[in-house]
Amino acid sequence: PKRDWSSDVCSSDLARELLEDPDLLLLDEPTNHLDVESILWLEGFIARARLATLTITHDRAFLMKAANRIIELDPRHPGGLLSVKGDYATFLEKREQLIASQERREIVLKNTLRREVEWLRQGAKARTTKQQARIQRAEELQDTVADLSTRNQTRTARLDFGSAGRTPKKLIDARGIGKNFDGREIFSNLDLLIGPGTRLGLLGPNGCGKSTLIRVLLGTDQPTAGQVVRSELLQPASFDQNRESLDPSITVSKTVCPSGEFVDYRGQRLHVRSYLDRFLFTPTQMEMAVGKLSGGEQARLLIAKLMLRPSNVLVLDEPTNDLDMATLAVLEECLSEFDGAVILVSHDRFFLGQVCNRILAFPPQGGRLVSFADLGQWEAWHAEEAKTLRSVRKPETAARAAETGMLTSPDPMAGTTPKKKKLSYKDQRDLDTIEQRIAAAEQHLAKATAESALPENMSNSVRSEEHTSELQSRFGISYAVFCLKKK
Repeated sequence: PKRDWSSDVCSSDLARELLEDPDLLLLDEPTNHLDVESILWLEGFIARARLATLTITHDRAFLMKAANRIIELDPRHPGGLLSVKGDYATFLEKREQLIASQERREIVLKNTLRREVEWLRQGAKARTTKQQARIQRAEELQDTVADLSTRNQTRTARLDFGSAGRTPKKLIDARGIGKNFDGREIFSNLDLLIGPGTRLGLLGPNGCGKSTLIRVLLGTDQPTAGQVVRSELLQPASFDQNRESLDPSITVSKTVCPSGEFVDYRGQRLHVRSYLDRFLFTPTQMEMAVGKLSGGEQARLLIAKLMLRPSNVLVLDEPTNDLDMATLAVLEECLSEFDGAVILVSHDRFFLGQVCNRILAFPPQGGRLVSFADLGQWEAWHAEEAKTLRSVRKPETAARAAETGMLTSPDPMAGTTPKKKKLSYKDQRDLDTIEQRIAAAEQHLAKATAESALPENMSNSVRSEEHTSELQSRFGISYAVFCLKKK
């Protein structure tokens, strides 16, 4: 299978940063090129680590596990920012409450503004101070309503994949298929029927054979065993995560409309500018070279190309990379309503759970593919697999450590015990005298505390302040050590 080097690069970058033993780890879309096994490891690492993390991500399942405070930058929020302490579910609740409150406030203020405008149109003379103040309040109210209306407006990409007309009940029928590569078995004895309404998700480590399976199903690669029967009406359309179908030197408009100014979208002629507006491209961006677009904009452009092709099987390879959450939500709904079948490769577990009605998982250590009805079943299975794998690896690790002389414990299940580092002379002396020093500090502290509690000292504010300052400056460190010992 083709090696996904992007995951290796991402993993090595992360490992290099962790070797620096940082206090703060900044992660910019860390899950984009990691497989699900690496993402699960990273979630566990962040949960156990003492360091602080600041993460930019659109992976909602990752947010649930790795974040305890969420900040969203969005023009809809006052000041353009919403900060919520808690996990992603808490954040969603708070955001929904805020937006609903803003929308209700806009309605109330619009009604108030309408009444004020009607009063102004009656020709009331603004001679008195009260009337002038009312006119000023009406102008301020108009500005407030305009600001709320702007913030409450949301623009999202309008996605709609067109079907290829009549769709047969059996688009792809795989019977007992298997595939070997360089003597290694990728998968074997797989039966798979894909028809309208199929939402198949593929999960597994990078390099396990997900792309190979797709090529076998579509006919660009032949199975080692079994056969694949494809409908004569099969019309697949593919989303490539590497974006190799995009030419970075040509403009956005020429990418979707190589000749002329109109595109054929589901039997309708649409001007290319009108069509690209559906995907939130501005007039300036439409004449911009594709290579100058951001990752999310290139992903939207690929989807725009895909929607111009009538199809009954959508093959999406990591379509969620770089997409914002609003576009992800629209894409989820669009795929759920698609008339044909969807084959989805994604590490975004939340997205898989929303779209797919069947999951095919490649076991981390190889073996036969396992089928699940939903993501919840896969999560339970994966947790058991990981538990079993740890129990197998633990004695193996201990045995290897014993062979190299690194194991000091006679118990092979105890793992590797590092040798104790010998203390320096200064550290050893501090350790030997710490009890005596703490006892002396306690005596001094008790004496000073008793003196500060005397009536003649407590009634004199100047002397009381002096005693307090002396306790803090002279016994601050000793008092901290005293409290530590008591704990």
